[in-house]
Amino acid sequence: MSKKHPVVVVTGSSGAGTSTVKKALESIFHRQKINSVVIEGDSFHRYDRAQMQLQMEQANRDGVSLSHFGEQANQFEKLEQLFRTYGETGGGQRRFYLHDAEEARAHGARLGVDCSAGDFTPWETIEPGTDLLFYEGLHGLVKTGTVDMTRYVDLKVGVVPVVNLEWIQKIHRDSAERGYSQDEVVDSILRRMPDYVKYITPQFSETDINFQRVATVDTSNPFIARDIPTLDESFVVIRFRKPDIRNTDFTNLLSMISGSFMSRRNTIVVPGGKMGMAMEIILTPIIGDLLRRRNET
Repeated sequence: MSKKHPVVVVTGSSGAGTSTVKKALESIFHRQKINSVVIEGDSFHRYDRAQMQLQMEQANRDGVSLSHFGEQANQFEKLEQLFRTYGETGGGQRRFYLHDAEEARAHGARLGVDCSAGDFTPWETIEPGTDLLFYEGLHGLVKTGTVDMTRYVDLKVGVVPVVNLEWIQKIHRDSAERGYSQDEVVDSILRRMPDYVKYITPQFSETDINFQRVATVDTSNPFIARDIPTLDESFVVIRFRKPDIRNTDFTNLLSMISGSFMSRRNTIVVPGGKMGMAMEIILTPIIGDLLRRRNET
């Protein structure tokens, strides 16, 4: 951990709500004129899209599990090194994973090279003078026998829906956007489950603050759900690892967020539609505190 060069991590699987946290933090950074370096978790995958397809085909032939959730498909050691180096120096190496043709064109123009969707950009040195590092992805708080991301992170935020809701979101996304059949999506869920249990779930015991979305409609059989529950059909359970983190004022939170209530001494529940608002209210003073401590060093 570093007072001079803080590292902020938002970790959670795709569709969990990490994009909502990202928007909330970007709004905070804009208002407070914070110059952040943004790191996307996908950029630390070990294989590009074509290579991953080949690796998965080989894994299937060998009868072994391989997924983007697991250690074999990611460069955990490089991500840990980035957190450590940034905390010590404010620098480090990063690259970008190109999800689609639009991103490929934009980065190709920026770098003056040809780029294709599914590839990575070359590794680049982080420009000096940034205020903090902001990571958003799957593995920001992973601990294994050889790496421990948590040692170098100043603010740890988790975003996760209850598992049935997560499955509903994956089934609908992969069917609608990627053309997979339901059977193919279910096979993917089962294939990833060992890595999900080993690498993803344990991170939410490491978070300073955890945002968990819980649907208020029946999700008991996610494989027949016709639609994804909306935010207004949900509550968000916000758990603070330590009730006194950054002197959080729960009474003030309850007064500012209509419909909220305390379920435990370290847990506040808010209507799903107020998720973004709650994130900004909670995270703004915490980020401000990190920057004040940075400026005092």
